[in-house]
Amino acid sequence: MKRLLIAALMVTGTAISAQAADCGSVKIADMNWNSATLIGNIDRIVLEHGFGCEAEMVPGDTMPTGASMTEKGEPDIAPEFWSNSMREAIDKGVAEGRLAIAGKSLSDGGEEGFWVPDYMVEKDPSLATIEGVIKNAKLFTHPEDPEKSAFYGCPAGWNCQISSGNLFRALKLEDAGFEIVDPGSGAGLAGAIAKAYERKEAWFGYYWAPTAVLGKYKMTKVDFGSGIDEDMFQGCITQEDCMDPKPTMYPPSLVQAVTTGEFAKSHPEIMDFLGKLSFKNSQMNELLAWMEDNQADGEIAAIYYMQNNADQWTKWLPEDIAAKVKTAVDAM
Repeated sequence: MKRLLIAALMVTGTAISAQAADCGSVKIADMNWNSATLIGNIDRIVLEHGFGCEAEMVPGDTMPTGASMTEKGEPDIAPEFWSNSMREAIDKGVAEGRLAIAGKSLSDGGEEGFWVPDYMVEKDPSLATIEGVIKNAKLFTHPEDPEKSAFYGCPAGWNCQISSGNLFRALKLEDAGFEIVDPGSGAGLAGAIAKAYERKEAWFGYYWAPTAVLGKYKMTKVDFGSGIDEDMFQGCITQEDCMDPKPTMYPPSLVQAVTTGEFAKSHPEIMDFLGKLSFKNSQMNELLAWMEDNQADGEIAAIYYMQNNADQWTKWLPEDIAAKVKTAVDAM
């Protein structure tokens, strides 16, 4: 019996060593925004310390990374890919076996909308609806004209300037006395929210998640009462020449972990992990706020997350792999 047990352990050890050897070199796209670099570094730590891979972060961005994975077969993993921006190319790559979808890295998807501060809704729940906002338009004082109400739109030149502007028209906000305020930049838009929060003033405008701003400042997404009309959104709201916009909520943007087809075939156990790794926007907002407050890069943020949330990420892995990763993370 003892000899059989020793033999079994030797076979198991050989299998684990073979798995590590088989993993080889893995390239992970280090996408150039904070939530993606955080998730990418979690992937790197797990692959290196759990699966024995030679994991490497390489510079990445949505369009060039998607094109490179499809045409050149590298990098192996894009940890947070906003698929709607390349939907046809991604679908074609998957159909042809050049790409594979592991799972949703952001379970809520990318989230856009018109928002008001939570403290306003706590005082008057009707402000969680567009009807309530319009009825109370006078609360949202324009910074330059007290006779008008302010709606903070996207900075000029951003794609969301088109969608937010068309929805402004669809909701007939100008008829209610609102005027679009161009914040000038992303920092200007974030600063407008921060200023309102510090003074507990009224604020109404466009924003998106996951972001550090919505991690620091609790906001309520205003319900248009329209539901989501995908055809209206894609065919008109996002188009500069939209003549007759109708109200629709923003559909969530699909945010996925994408791999090359070859990687998916060769590493089913890692694909299982990537398919389970997923964050809700509320949690990611808070992590992004922590990154900003602590001026942390993706590696530091990944270690911080893993050291403080073992109850979550260990469930994404087999027990033996999770134990090895936890030992490594605890020593970092």
